[in-house]
Amino acid sequence: MTTTSLSLGRAEVDRLVDGHFAAEVNRDLATLLATFADDVEHDVVGGPNVSHGKAEVAAFYRGLFDDLHFERIQNVRRYYGDSFVVDESIVHAIAVGRPMGIEGRDRPVQFRLLHVFEIADGSIHRENAWLDLAAVFAQLG
Repeated sequence: MTTTSLSLGRAEVDRLVDGHFAAEVNRDLATLLATFADDVEHDVVGGPNVSHGKAEVAAFYRGLFDDLHFERIQNVRRYYGDSFVVDESIVHAIAVGRPMGIEGRDRPVQFRLLHVFEIADGSIHRENAWLDLAAVFAQLG
């Protein structure tokens, strides 16, 4: 069910997505923002807002980094299509703030994360993220 019709090629797309995740783990906002197109749309399903443009996305990630310190993002599988990638991963993090409104108290948390990345011209134009909130609530609630 895997297709490789992305204009960048599978290896380049993997470098882009893996670099994006590495920047999250390293809390490297500048490198993270460099993976996005200037007019990026960033949508975390269930979140209060869809972010448009790098300035809004930067504000989102600053808040996320205040709440979660990512230890690693473990890839489970990745599907490739025309100008998009679907990535399923498991996030391993420490809840240092109030992720999803729950007091983290420096506890470890793991949850599944599904991304749909729309990619063109070597950058992410849209990021749509779905996370397993039930797992987060079960561990931190």
